[in-house]
Amino acid sequence: MKMSYQNHITSNHEIMLGKPVIKGTRVTVEMILRKLSQGASAQDVCQMYPQIELEDVNAALHFAADLISNEERLGSAA
Repeated sequence: MKMSYQNHITSNHEIMLGKPVIKGTRVTVEMILRKLSQGASAQDVCQMYPQIELEDVNAALHFAADLISNEERLGSAA
């Protein structure tokens, strides 16, 4: 079953300059992805930001994957 990240993520120009955040928080999808890329586990991220849950971290990953799937491919260097 496909996760619906819309239930977890929102964007409002008055909160974090419109960056996608976990609903009801100021925790951005970008911050979650950065922490994961630096080696933190999803559980670590939830401990760092107790206002979010594991489902929120997974929603951030799904959001990022869907966003990237709609992007153009990177060009190769000549």
